Amino acid sequence: MTSVATALRGRVVTPDAIIDDGLVVIADRHIAWVGEASAATGAGFGEALQGAEEAPEGGYLLPGLVDVHCHGGGGESFPNATAPEQAMVSILEHRRHGTTSLVASCVTAAADVLKERTAVLAGLCEAGELAGIHFEGPFVSVERCGAQDPTYIIDPDAPLTRELIELGRGHVVTMTIAPERPGITGDEGVNAALIEGGALPSFGHTDSGAAPVRAALADAAARLAQRHEAGLPVRSGRSTATHLFNGMRPMHHRAPGPVPEFLAAAQRGECVLEMIGDGTHLDPAIVLDVFETVGRDNVVLVTDAMAAAGMPDGDYVLGPQAVTVSGGVARLTGKDAIAGGTAHLLDVVRTTWKGGVDLVDAVYAASVQGATILGDASIGALRPGLWADVLVTDAELTPMRVMRRGADVDLTNPHAA
Repeated sequence: MTSVATALRGRVVTPDAIIDDGLVVIADRHIAWVGEASAATGAGFGEALQGAEEAPEGGYLLPGLVDVHCHGGGGESFPNATAPEQAMVSILEHRRHGTTSLVASCVTAAADVLKERTAVLAGLCEAGELAGIHFEGPFVSVERCGAQDPTYIIDPDAPLTRELIELGRGHVVTMTIAPERPGITGDEGVNAALIEGGALPSFGHTDSGAAPVRAALADAAARLAQRHEAGLPVRSGRSTATHLFNGMRPMHHRAPGPVPEFLAAAQRGECVLEMIGDGTHLDPAIVLDVFETVGRDNVVLVTDAMAAAGMPDGDYVLGPQAVTVSGGVARLTGKDAIAGGTAHLLDVVRTTWKGGVDLVDAVYAASVQGATILGDASIGALRPGLWADVLVTDAELTPMRVMRRGADVDLTNPHAA
C-alpha cells in the first residue's frame, strides 16, 4: 500500500452526505480513501486513523472550493494585473480561505487591454495557479452594464473572440455576453466562436426580453450537443448564466425578461445558473428559492469578488472603474451600482447554508459544480483519486487548514503559496 502522508478526521462533507465521524486519507498528493472512521482499519488505514489530525469540535472537512467568477482580492484585481505577481496576490487571498481552484475574471475594457491581460492570466493557468479565464464583456448591454464601463462595450465580434481564445491558450472558460446583441447566434456568431474554441457562453448583463434569451440558449445548447455527438471536445455540456438576477432586467409578469428563461433552461438541464450568495447581491431567501426550484445540479455559487475581498473599506479599482467600499459593500464611486463582491467563496457557502440551503448542497454548488463547468474531473470533491484539495473548518465554517494538491497552504502569510 502507498505510504500515507496525511489523514484528517472530522465531519466529512461528500457530494451526497455528511459523514459525522469521517476520515480523509491523503497519499501522493491525492485522496486515497474517504469513509467512516470506524471502517478505516478494515480498509487498511488503521495506522492513518491513529495519526489523524482532528478538525475542531463540530468542524468539517470540505473539498477545496472552485470559484468560476472572481475579479480579485487582497487589494489586487485581475482586470488590472499587468504582471503575474499582482494576480498572485488575489489568487493567494482566496486560496488561504479555501478556494483551491480559481477562475480569473476580466471586465469590459479596450481590446488591447483584454489581450494583454489574457497573456498574463494564461501564463498563470499554465503554471497551475489559476483554473481558467472568464471574460465579463465586452459584448454586453449598456442598459444593464452594472460596473462594466459602457465606454468599452462593443458589438459582438466573433474574430476578436477567437483571438482572445487563442491568446488564452486553451484556458478560456466562459465569456459573459448579452443574448439580445446582434452577432451572438448563427454559424458566424460569438456562441459558435466560444464553443468551437473550447469555451462556454455565459449569458448576462442583459436587458433582453424573453425571446432573444431563449434563442441564444437554444443556439448554444444545439452547438454543444452537436459537438458532443460528433465526438468533438466540449468543456461542459451546458452554457451558464452570469450572476442570475444581478445585471439583468427584473422579472415582471407582463414583461418577463431573461430570468424566467434562465430558470426554465436550468430546469431543462441546458444552463447552469451562477448566484452570488453573499447576502449583498441576493437575499438568501431567493437563493434558497432557486435551489428548491431548479435543484443544486443547475446552480453554481460564485463570489464575483473584486480587489477588496479580505481587505478593509476604502477606495479600489475594477478595471477602468473607480470603486468605493463601505460597510463591506463595493459600489462604483459616487454611484449606486454594486461593483463586485468582497466575500470569499467559503463566506458565500456559509451565508447560503445559514439561509436554509442544506450544507451538502451549498458545498456541492461551490465545488463539484465549478469543476464540472471547468471540465476538470480531477478536482471538486472528497473522492479517492482526485487531487488532495481539502479544507478544514470549525463548526461555523471558519477556515483552519487548507491543503492544495496535498500541500498545506500558509494561512498566515498572504505572500506564501
